[in-house]
Amino acid sequence: METARPPATKRPPAGAAVLRPDVTDSIRDAVFAELAAAGYGRLSIEAVARRAGVGKMAIYRRWGSKLPMVIDLVGSVAVDVSVLPDTGSLRADLETFLGLAARALRHPLANQIVPDLLAEAARTPEIASTLQAALRTHQREVGALLTARAVARGELPADADPDLLVDLTIGPLYWRLAVVRTPLPKGYLTKLVAAVVPG
Repeated sequence: METARPPATKRPPAGAAVLRPDVTDSIRDAVFAELAAAGYGRLSIEAVARRAGVGKMAIYRRWGSKLPMVIDLVGSVAVDVSVLPDTGSLRADLETFLGLAARALRHPLANQIVPDLLAEAARTPEIASTLQAALRTHQREVGALLTARAVARGELPADADPDLLVDLTIGPLYWRLAVVRTPLPKGYLTKLVAAVVPG
């Protein structure tokens, strides 16, 4: 069970627990394993705690229930905009982004978890709205970054739509890898970007 470990130079407020990163990592791994094994509908805090080797309170200190826990952890493996380098061109930026997204979508756990969450969202309005908000926030961050770079370079007009840019690129990739689950032909990402950029 997690215990408070105050830094040597500064004590936390009385009664405050220090959220240890190694415990958070164990919980994250357990959540993904449980989602893959049981699906969201049968996922329980108890099962996650048991698999992670922690007490339930270690989970409740971080998340109030399983929905915010799952959304937070699934969202944490999305492509981080901070790791998208400025390659010098919109075409290369998009290829880099799609390469990272393809790697994430091809991960064995993602192949099981993402379709299950989307199916659950179709049955549960709360999951649908929470998942949609998380995805929309991420989409806007990526779209805003890539569009701003392209506008600054003169590759796109100032009124370019960031959401449309991401929709046109990630949509076909998601369809292939997460919906119909077909392998990407050699050079597919390059061809996809070449078709999107002129538009």
